[in-house]
Amino acid sequence: MAQKDITNKKLEDLGNKIIKQIEKKENPDIEIPIRALSNVIFDKKAGQLTLGDKTAKRYYFNVAHAKKFMLTLLVASFSKSLLDENIHASIRDMYYNLKRTLGDSNENTVDEQGETDPLIVDLEVALDVLREQLHLTTDRKGIVAGNVVIRDRGDSIDWSKLGSGGWSIPSTVDEIDFKSVDATKVVVVEKNAGFERLHEDKFWQKEKCILIGTGGQPSRGTRLLIQRLNQEHKLPVYVFTDADSYGFYIYSVIKSGSISLAHISDRIATPSAKFLGLTVSDIYKYDLKKCIIKAKEVDIKRAKELLQYEWFKQPKWQKEINLMIEKGIKAEIEALSHRGLKFMSQEYLPDKLKSKDFLD
Repeated sequence: MAQKDITNKKLEDLGNKIIKQIEKKENPDIEIPIRALSNVIFDKKAGQLTLGDKTAKRYYFNVAHAKKFMLTLLVASFSKSLLDENIHASIRDMYYNLKRTLGDSNENTVDEQGETDPLIVDLEVALDVLREQLHLTTDRKGIVAGNVVIRDRGDSIDWSKLGSGGWSIPSTVDEIDFKSVDATKVVVVEKNAGFERLHEDKFWQKEKCILIGTGGQPSRGTRLLIQRLNQEHKLPVYVFTDADSYGFYIYSVIKSGSISLAHISDRIATPSAKFLGLTVSDIYKYDLKKCIIKAKEVDIKRAKELLQYEWFKQPKWQKEINLMIEKGIKAEIEALSHRGLKFMSQEYLPDKLKSKDFLD
């Protein structure tokens, strides 16, 4: 059964369940797994965060639940119409489509988009589907270049022939088909500036890799693309970020998932991903001491939090994070330009890849 049909059936089953409850004169409810830290666990075997088995029910005949119950069904109904018409809509489009006055009252179905966005995630969790499979999209974020040809909604797109821009990664990455993939690895870069430097230097051609720029915290679409390239094409993934607690966290999100999206870690996380750099040790190894930045109190606090994460309890990671705390410093990947504008693409990354100098 195609994914669209599976999602459609899950929406229909939810509607039919509520209809049956009404016919039996029962209080209609929607059961939703709890998305709270208390219900998030780290699966050591899978190497990723996941939701536990705690659930909560949202009832129609409950003053505290009634509005959310109604809105959840409106979101489900809107998603069903998208699937039936085979079209996509942004979550902003959905908000405006659902925003209206109830009957002869002055009461709105919804006042702010902040009310509907969490309900999309509730529906994801309740139905065990991705938001993108409900045909709900978000703004594009992330860029990619490499010797890859894909098919996207009928169009053939060659990632190696898109000039300086690269291919802009959509949220609906699950819908693309890979026609050809000629690469030995995936290199993920946190900064757009880093991507631009490596792209202009044709790093992806020389290293026969797929180059992905996340533009900061990676979007769901970017994380799904990374996972697909890793799982479907058996390409190792290397992550290149700033040497600071937030860069380290970006790596952990790609590798193990995040607390807020623990319910879909198995579909967007890449547990085998390796950290390529920049490390605090690299600051000294590559003589970047003149380019360090003094870590702020919030950086140190975040670093101390990372030390407690299960997946950062490896000896090498503990060493790097503690070194950052001890020295009170951090550095950006752009600091490598101190050694020359092409140092990053011609020496630093090739050396790290060749020597397998990465953290796991």
